[in-house]
Amino acid sequence: MEILWFIPSSGDTRYLGTTKGARQAEYSYFRQIAQATDRLGYTGVLIPTGNFCEDPWILASALAADTERLKFLVAVRPGLTLPSVAARMTSTLDRVSNGRVMINVVAGGDPVELAGDGIFLDHDGRYEATDEFLTVWKGLLKGEDVDFSGKHLKVVGGNLLFPPVQQPHPPVYFGGSSPAGHAVAAKHTDVYITWGEPPAEVEKKIKEVRSLAEKEGRTVRFGIRLHVIVRETEKEAWEAADKLIKHLDSDTIEAAQRGRDRMDSVGQKRMTDLHGFEREDLEISPNLWAGIGLVRGGAGTALVGDPIQVSDRIKEYADLGIDTFVLSGYPHLEEAYRTAELLFPLLPVNESSADSKKNIVGSVYGKSYSAFSLL
Repeated sequence: MEILWFIPSSGDTRYLGTTKGARQAEYSYFRQIAQATDRLGYTGVLIPTGNFCEDPWILASALAADTERLKFLVAVRPGLTLPSVAARMTSTLDRVSNGRVMINVVAGGDPVELAGDGIFLDHDGRYEATDEFLTVWKGLLKGEDVDFSGKHLKVVGGNLLFPPVQQPHPPVYFGGSSPAGHAVAAKHTDVYITWGEPPAEVEKKIKEVRSLAEKEGRTVRFGIRLHVIVRETEKEAWEAADKLIKHLDSDTIEAAQRGRDRMDSVGQKRMTDLHGFEREDLEISPNLWAGIGLVRGGAGTALVGDPIQVSDRIKEYADLGIDTFVLSGYPHLEEAYRTAELLFPLLPVNESSADSKKNIVGSVYGKSYSAFSLL
């Protein structure tokens, strides 16, 4: 099981939908989170992309120099960058970080944001462009001389001088809930990522993408993007969930709804349908809470409960075939520690995360103590 955390590169908060408890988007804070997750044994961190946050490539480059083992799930957006340039960026970052790069392919889902970046393709057109982009990008990173002529891209005599550390290329992560998204995932992705829907819906996605990948002669791993609100008791966890949205008012929720209504992302629509912008009945599945999606775009659900409950829900997803969990919590620094302390001992985490037990448990004058017990 791979467990990743999240760098809140647009800023952080204790309360959604308000400036109360807000934290600015500052590199010193991002570094704190990265170094904490590196020390605690998370596999890596997801760095988001969009016009609302800092550039993920520059941020990953800086954080790579301030960490040792942490990997960086960095976004490429077909249409914003040519595949040849993206291939050089990928190889360079992979080389300077000694193989700690993972690639998150983001086709985009907000036509207004995309227009601001100069992209005017419709929904399925963006996935066509993504298919072509990845075909060229992967060929270059494999060391091939690339000649390609497609509907959206044309390359003549493309090549890459410096190869990446990871061969044939850093792993590709990709999400997309539409048929067009599934088709691209089956053809190109190493890890298909879904947002946190109820297990039955996630299982349907896994079966669909796995079947399409088999037709392409490929195998695909699966991951899920979730928030976590874990506390020592279930009562404390649900109180923390309620506290997170206690400052939300109807105007803020309505503004969020207008933003979501303009999007053509099938995955975002599925997230929105889980709550319908209503504050009632937000527990949509055992311990799965849709309150975050009332105002936050993208991943809008959280696992809420005590350590046993949350770890059981994670294992339930794992039983469906999920092996990568991209988690986050507000505020991200404190919740990174809390999640590692309460959940890692209960989960079959990978070797890197397992090392966190050594990090958490130290020796003082020859005796073993939990570092958390000394705080």
